[in-house]
Amino acid sequence: MSEENVKAGCASCGVAVIDDIKLTKCTDCDLVQYCSDACQKEHNSQHQQECKKRAAELRDELLFKQPESTHLGDCPICMIPMPLDFQKYGTSSCCSKKICNGCNYANQMREAEKKLQHSCPFCRKPVPFTKGQGDKQFLKRIAANDPVGMHVKGIQQYLKGDYRSAFEYYTKAAELGDAAAQYELGRLYESGKGVEKDEGKAIHFLEEAAIGGHPNARNRLGLIEWDNGNTERALKHFFIAAKLGENDSIKVLMDAFRNGLVSKDDLASALRAHQAAVDATKSLQRDIAP
Repeated sequence: MSEENVKAGCASCGVAVIDDIKLTKCTDCDLVQYCSDACQKEHNSQHQQECKKRAAELRDELLFKQPESTHLGDCPICMIPMPLDFQKYGTSSCCSKKICNGCNYANQMREAEKKLQHSCPFCRKPVPFTKGQGDKQFLKRIAANDPVGMHVKGIQQYLKGDYRSAFEYYTKAAELGDAAAQYELGRLYESGKGVEKDEGKAIHFLEEAAIGGHPNARNRLGLIEWDNGNTERALKHFFIAAKLGENDSIKVLMDAFRNGLVSKDDLASALRAHQAAVDATKSLQRDIAP
């Protein structure tokens, strides 16, 4: 058996791939593969240290990759990146689409001009006049397993002070990959509201949200790393958040520059990227919206 075939074989017994034997990679590190669960269990003590090291490296590669956009993405109507300010967009209870104020305002002007009934700018369904009707629509979205509807319901419960219920809704939305819910869930684990405090779980969910492009989660991770004395990792988080248009991270980077922790060129690059991200969210239609 050649050296290449040995490396390609089972890390425990050395058997190579043949017609009736399939090898499965270690899901944590992708460095080795096994022909059976028994072989993986037997080899675990030899592989554990290397596996943890490589798994951590892979996690960091994913964690510190600059996202192409924020978790909000683009407005589904004008296709311009959504602003980070939650007061500059709304979520439709009928279809759970986040729509910028510019497109909402344009829809209102169109309806006023043509004397039309008020409807959703995206799906054109009539918009409920009462809060209760809107809540019923969100409940329908939740029944349809919609993570955005679950996240919105979680926010409503949180504002009522029902943190346990908020935790349950955030958890369901987070399991479906909603970055905003993952961020909120991380903060609940940090504060202990509605759930027992757990720093490990808090960081896990904040990291998942950051990977999904959530700038506030990224900034929060930077602050945690900073408090723990991990300056280099903290600055990586702040740079990524700043380049997504997050304001607080820019302020931290400017302070770090004044203290000699960030170079002039790196700060200038972050400032340019931050401004570009902010400018990308602007439009005439959004500027004239009240």
